[in-house]
Amino acid sequence: MKLGITMEGGASRTVFSCGVTDAFLEEQIMPDYFIGVSAGIAYGVSYLSRQKGRNLTIAQKYMSDKRYMGIRHLLKHRNYYNIPFVFDEVPNKLESFDYEAFEAFSGKVEACVTNIHTGKAEYLEVPRRDEKFDVLVASCALPILFQPVKVGRRYYLDGGLSDSIPYEHAMEEGCDKNIVILTRERGYVKKPEKAGDISRKLYKKYPNIVEAIKTRPERYNACMEKLMEREQAGEVFVIAPETTHGVGRTESDPEKLTKLYQEGYQQARKQMEDLKHYLGRG
Repeated sequence: MKLGITMEGGASRTVFSCGVTDAFLEEQIMPDYFIGVSAGIAYGVSYLSRQKGRNLTIAQKYMSDKRYMGIRHLLKHRNYYNIPFVFDEVPNKLESFDYEAFEAFSGKVEACVTNIHTGKAEYLEVPRRDEKFDVLVASCALPILFQPVKVGRRYYLDGGLSDSIPYEHAMEEGCDKNIVILTRERGYVKKPEKAGDISRKLYKKYPNIVEAIKTRPERYNACMEKLMEREQAGEVFVIAPETTHGVGRTESDPEKLTKLYQEGYQQARKQMEDLKHYLGRG
């Protein structure tokens, strides 16, 4: 058996997934292959380094900190999130990321990103000793909120633009058991966003990105429909929130974030017996 875990993005909503993966750590559930999109990979690495509770601490202590995110950072540096603080000061000084434990993880770790020229998804392996977390930043680079991020010789934007829930790529990697952690409720239907018009104007020099932004809701909804069919067929195991407790993409309220984390932990516990049966451990 080869176990794959796929984590959807969703910025602040991804604290739900942190509750799920902390429950996994308690049960020693670790994948052979892990792929995350946007915040799904940014938070996912703490699970892979077995740092239970680290993501919750960051959400509670730092996401409401003015140094973390806000309009002033967008106006000053053209990034809504303060990248030097979020991806350097926090993991390297304030809430240390365990690089050695991450390096010891024996599975493969990939981040989904979107090539700014092709508009297509690419799946980049996450380096085990990158203190700047460039691949993670690239996967998180939502249009408007981030500038495109250079990795190697190419520029990338958020992986969710091209492949929001890349569980099929996990299957292509040979995973015959797949856990998919969503950050939206079952039945959620994505609609065109108002920011889409701004994004399309902003990236008019990149027609393939404009097309990816335009078609994203349709592709996302089709992906979700297929995922639900696979879940019904017993091909994948899905964990999703019953409610997101009103947490939006850039939510910073520690109380709301804690509630959503607890929702994730409780959902994982509620489904644990079924999950173990799916994995052949029950």
